[in-house]
Amino acid sequence: MRIASIVGARPNFIKLAPVSREIRKDAEELIIHTGQHYDYEMDKIFFQELGIPEPDYHLGIGSGSHGHQTGEMLKGIEDVLMKEKPDMALVFGDTNTTLAGALAATKLHMPVAHIEAGLRSFDRNMPEEINRVLVDHCSDLQFCPTETAVGNLKKEGMIKGVHLTGDVMADILKDCIRIAEKSSGILDDLDLKPKEYYLATVHRAENTDDPGRLKRITDALCGMGDVLFPCHPRTEKLLRDGALWDRLNKEVRVIKPVGYLDMLLLEKSARKILTDSGGVQKEAYMLKVPCITMRDETEWVETVEDGWNVLVGADKEKIVSAARSFDPHSEQREMFGKGDASQRIVEVILDFEGKDQE
Repeated sequence: MRIASIVGARPNFIKLAPVSREIRKDAEELIIHTGQHYDYEMDKIFFQELGIPEPDYHLGIGSGSHGHQTGEMLKGIEDVLMKEKPDMALVFGDTNTTLAGALAATKLHMPVAHIEAGLRSFDRNMPEEINRVLVDHCSDLQFCPTETAVGNLKKEGMIKGVHLTGDVMADILKDCIRIAEKSSGILDDLDLKPKEYYLATVHRAENTDDPGRLKRITDALCGMGDVLFPCHPRTEKLLRDGALWDRLNKEVRVIKPVGYLDMLLLEKSARKILTDSGGVQKEAYMLKVPCITMRDETEWVETVEDGWNVLVGADKEKIVSAARSFDPHSEQREMFGKGDASQRIVEVILDFEGKDQE
């Protein structure tokens, strides 16, 4: 069987790593990289650190509006799929790359498998939410990380092809944190002591593209003390455009983006994490670090229900208050699986090929 794995952004790369290893044990894999993340630090370093094979195709799409970017990806992916004729397209998460890959394959009557299916924030203003819904509804196989995700698909009439597999990020996290603890020098390099700093990330369009929200988040971070902020290139541009950059640099420790292993160690060692990232929310839960989510909704509702994640939106007072007083005490559950999601996913894909040929 020949599988086309379609990726283009950091969350895709992380999910691809353990799945790619499983695929290559019993099948052939073709990696198509759209170039959605076009900055070296946000892109190539993840392939190197996670041991992902070099992409067979790099489309170099780069930035642009959602419609322009997705359209360019759709054209580029379609050209590759028509040339290579894989047996299935595999897409990950909720990025524009995910949507473009699923649409390109569907239009060619090619089976689509979606890893991290069934997530819902129920906020249609989020581009990621639109991507999730559309991709799920045009996929032949939906691999769900949690029971909640399975339930969401059932409510939308999807039962056939739905599989509860656990989360592929749980497969890779334990191994990567062990490697990070042995090999990363990020704490020494930055002169950081464990549990004595806050770690913050901001990149979601709902925050960065809204000047009011971005200013309130900036004000909150500037008023907390001991904040480390690895800053996404796009976020830096918008902070500069909004005349917020100079103040942030004075009152918050801003650094360039770091690799995945360094980031995991920063997360594990943080006192608390403040973020608008879906993946970081989940990593915080698995690493047993309190998470303060600067969004109004989350697709990872289980982390909130379990008491380790709190939603504060872009409210300055709520952000600061949570940073000072949020103190979870419950024990984490294995809600994201036992670390064998990738194996289970590939078993289903290979079985699907057999049934498809019957």
